[in-house]
Amino acid sequence: MAKKHKPPVVVAELGRPETPAETAARKATDSRLYRERKTVNNLVFSLLVSLALVVVMVLIVPRGDDAFSEHAVDVPSLASEASPSAGRELAAPEVPAAWKAKQATLRGSGDGVTAWQINYTTVDETTGAEAYAAVVQAFTADGSPVDETWIATELEQQAATGTEEIGGISWTVYDHPDRDPDSSNMRFGLVGDWQGDAILVYGTDSAATLRVLAADVAASLQAAPAAGTDPTTEEEE
Repeated sequence: MAKKHKPPVVVAELGRPETPAETAARKATDSRLYRERKTVNNLVFSLLVSLALVVVMVLIVPRGDDAFSEHAVDVPSLASEASPSAGRELAAPEVPAAWKAKQATLRGSGDGVTAWQINYTTVDETTGAEAYAAVVQAFTADGSPVDETWIATELEQQAATGTEEIGGISWTVYDHPDRDPDSSNMRFGLVGDWQGDAILVYGTDSAATLRVLAADVAASLQAAPAAGTDPTTEEEE
């Protein structure tokens, strides 16, 4: 018995059966759309897998306390180590236990100035708020005064506002409380002279706190042996 052939399917949009060319075009379009959908699906799946891997890695990596927030250097030891290179005793002030000395280095500059700099993260004992303070002891190889331009650069080009004496040192005062502590390192500063060295104390903490720091710096310098003396030799009476 002969097989009956099905009549061509009438396509609703056309109102008639498709021609072979139209059928081929439709199938080609369907194949292209399928491939595009598959590509998009694969991309989305890949992104989800990648995101899942990132989450897993974040979860499995051990995380401790913020290392930098607890980092502190031993200023007296570093000052003692750097003093022979500097050819003088270097400031090592006593500061509150809550303060963190983040850096204490002897650095040179192209204009002939060498500077011993200590950077602190300070902590207000009342509010717990953190701020910044710096101590700089600057000098030149030939003993000439440190250029005022160099000092002005360290103090972010701020103008002097007065003078005062703290700890036996006469200081030039730079008081600029309206400066933004988030975009500046100098809201209050003091510049003094100690045996020809320029001593800078400045930062974003309160003027009162930085004045106390200046007094501690002065005490540190005054307690150090005078240049050219042997600290191990004591005068016998």
